[in-house]
Amino acid sequence: MPRRTATMLASTLMLIALLCAGVLIPVPYAEMSPGPTVNTLGDHDGEPVLQIAGRRTYATSGHLNMTTVRVTSADYRMNLVEAVYGWLAHDNKVVPHDTLYPDGKTEEQSTQENAEEFSQSQESAKVAALKELDIPVTSWVIVSTVVKGSPAEGRLHAGDVIKAVDGTVVKEPGDVAKLVTKHKAGEKVVFRIIPAKEQAAADKAHKTATKTQDVTITTASSDDTGTKRAIVGISAGTDHTFPFTIDIKLADVGGPSAGLMFSLGIYDKLTPGNLTGGKFVAGTGTIDDAGKVGPIGGIELKTVGARSQGAQYFLTPADNCAAAAKDTPSGLRLVKVNTIDDALTALKDIRGGDTADLPKCTAK
Repeated sequence: MPRRTATMLASTLMLIALLCAGVLIPVPYAEMSPGPTVNTLGDHDGEPVLQIAGRRTYATSGHLNMTTVRVTSADYRMNLVEAVYGWLAHDNKVVPHDTLYPDGKTEEQSTQENAEEFSQSQESAKVAALKELDIPVTSWVIVSTVVKGSPAEGRLHAGDVIKAVDGTVVKEPGDVAKLVTKHKAGEKVVFRIIPAKEQAAADKAHKTATKTQDVTITTASSDDTGTKRAIVGISAGTDHTFPFTIDIKLADVGGPSAGLMFSLGIYDKLTPGNLTGGKFVAGTGTIDDAGKVGPIGGIELKTVGARSQGAQYFLTPADNCAAAAKDTPSGLRLVKVNTIDDALTALKDIRGGDTADLPKCTAK
């Protein structure tokens, strides 16, 4: 066999071997890609995304789209060829597998965590919108989670309202830990609570729950952070009572990043006129009860997904602006926001056509 032919044959066989290896060898990476966008003012799977009862609502038009990111499942293992393709693809992002599923977290655990964050983001979106409209919202401190095997297990339950600890009224979630850690391990601490079932019944009737009970728990010792302190094994959070019903109907979505767009959708439905003036506005960002907008992950993919659906403007958390501005899809205008007030001001300018001075995102 001539040397040139032999060399070409060897090279071909080597290439085939490398391709086979690339297909067969798994690599520790996962892929993110643009996910669907959903208009918070519209319908999804045949029913309105935002459903409000017990309060007058107004017709809306245009789009206030929340955006999402698709990710590969926890048990899916990319091969080398897929990873290289993902790195080269403009609209995809390949990241270390542990970035999406740290510490061996299963897909079920990640889904549950995302569902909890999504639920909390909905509550904060409602609070932020109603506060913006000067509609009173009653808030209180609750038992958010109970650690299995802790002194509180079976004594306190998720959703219990914490009125006081050792007779001291609780106003913020952080008050609970401060009052418990005044004790030494082995001492008793008294929680005055409204049981979760009582509070749920009152919420349903839009009434104030008043039936309390005292629960005494013996503290245990924790040596996390190297310093032993008294604990009971709960985390405290905040819950709210709304003067009317607001339901957000959106399945198969997780995480906290839709908070801003939900709050704007709620605000729009509760006020006359249209926030967007019929324009297609998309966006992202967490939101807290005070209306502050926080950063999210996958911003570059969300802008791509939004523009592919026709978005003209994209409300962008200030802390995500630099990353988003590095590769903005053609035809999409990024608008920097820090708060719900910023977003409402920007929307006023957008619907009025006065867009020259909209806050811009710039790449650093």
